[in-house]
Amino acid sequence: MNDTAIASIDASGDAHEARCASFADYVSLMKPRVMMLVVFTAFAGLVAAPVDMNLVMAGSAILSVALASGAAGALNMWYDHDIDAIMQRTATRPVPSGLIPREEALGLGLVVSAISVTLMALAANPLAAGLLAFSIFFYAMVYTQWLKRSTAQNIVIGGAAGAFPPLIGWVAATGEMSINAWLMFAIIFFWTPPHFWALSLWTSKEYAKAGVPMLPVTAGAKATRLQILLYSILLAPLGVLPAVTGLGGVGYGVVSAALGVWFLYGAVRVFASQAGDESAQGEADMKHAKRLFGASIIYLFALFAVLAIEHGLGLYRATGINLLSGGMS
Repeated sequence: MNDTAIASIDASGDAHEARCASFADYVSLMKPRVMMLVVFTAFAGLVAAPVDMNLVMAGSAILSVALASGAAGALNMWYDHDIDAIMQRTATRPVPSGLIPREEALGLGLVVSAISVTLMALAANPLAAGLLAFSIFFYAMVYTQWLKRSTAQNIVIGGAAGAFPPLIGWVAATGEMSINAWLMFAIIFFWTPPHFWALSLWTSKEYAKAGVPMLPVTAGAKATRLQILLYSILLAPLGVLPAVTGLGGVGYGVVSAALGVWFLYGAVRVFASQAGDESAQGEADMKHAKRLFGASIIYLFALFAVLAIEHGLGLYRATGINLLSGGMS
C-alpha cells in the first residue's frame, strides 16, 4: 500500500481506518460509466454496418472496445491525479484518494491498451485495431495531456476521442470506412460540446480552482450558454441525417426528429437562463443546465438504440432520399 493510502484525517482530527484498494476500486479506475456509453455506441455501429459478423468475433471486438475505454480511463486518471485531487467531483477517485498508486494506474492502462488492440486485430481487422489504438492515444495523450490544460476548445477538439467507437464498430464489421460511419462519428463529435459545457456551467469553480481552462472559466457563463445553443442547432438536423443517407429507417427518422426538437428546446432554455452567472438567479437557473446534461445522455443513447434495434431486429425500413445511392429509398 502506498503512503497516501494509510489514513486520512477528518476536520475534527480523528483518523479514519485505512483500507486497501478493492476490485471495485480498480473497476472505478477504468471509468465504467463512460465505458458503458462507449461500448453501446460501438455496438450500434457494428450492428448498423451492412455486413454480418461472426458472433464470437463481434463479441470479441466489442470487448476490445470496452478494454480500450477502460485503459484510456486509467491513463487519464494517472495523468490527471493532481487536478482530480483539487476538484470535489473527482477527489474520491482511486488515484487522488491514494487507494491506487499512480504507477499502477499507468501500468494497468498500458497493458490493457496493448491487450485491447491485439484482440481487435485478431477478432476483426488491422484497420479497426489501428483506429482503436489511435483513439486511446488521442484521449490519453492529445486530450488529457495537451488540450485539457491548454485551451478552452479542449472539449470541442477532444470530443473526437468519444466519437470513435461507432466508427470502430462499423470498421470492425466491414473493414472499411464509409460516409455513414463518419456520420455516426460526427453526431457524437457535435453532441460532446453542449453535453460537457452544460456540466461545466455548474462545476466551473472547481475547474477554475484546478486551473483547467474550460469555456465558462475563460469566456464566462453567457458565452458558454451561447455556444451550447449554437452546437445544439447544428446537432439537431445532423442527428436526423442518417434517415436521409439510408443509415436510419422510418423509425429512426421520427425518433431523431422528436429528440432533436427536445434537445434544442433544452438548449434554448439554458441560453435564455442565467445558469452559471454569479447571482441568485444564476444559481436558481442552474436546473436548466443540469436538465440539459441529463437530456443529452438520453438523446445520444436513444439515437444509437434505435439504429441498433432497426438493424439488429430486422425492423429497418429505408426512408427519404438515399444520398449514397443517388435515388429514392
